[in-house]
Amino acid sequence: MIESRCGILCSECNYRDEVNCDSCVNIAKPFWGDICPVKSCCEEKKLSHCGECETFPCDLLKQFSYDEEQGDNGLRIEQCRSWARQ
Repeated sequence: MIESRCGILCSECNYRDEVNCDSCVNIAKPFWGDICPVKSCCEEKKLSHCGECETFPCDLLKQFSYDEEQGDNGLRIEQCRSWARQ
């Protein structure tokens, strides 16, 4: 099951219940702001997640994945890769 556009496992998110988030694949905008560039990119290209993109992993996804404060050192990239193999 695809949980997000960028590969984050929403089922493991600490904020999910706190803010009543139903994952970005099921909501119009993220709980933390007006837009998410990764979500917007996937939806504009009509992709379920980044792993389906011909430029995967792109600079935008790498920037998010390796961000010092919010990144996960590439785990979301590997998750998208896993979803793409399904």
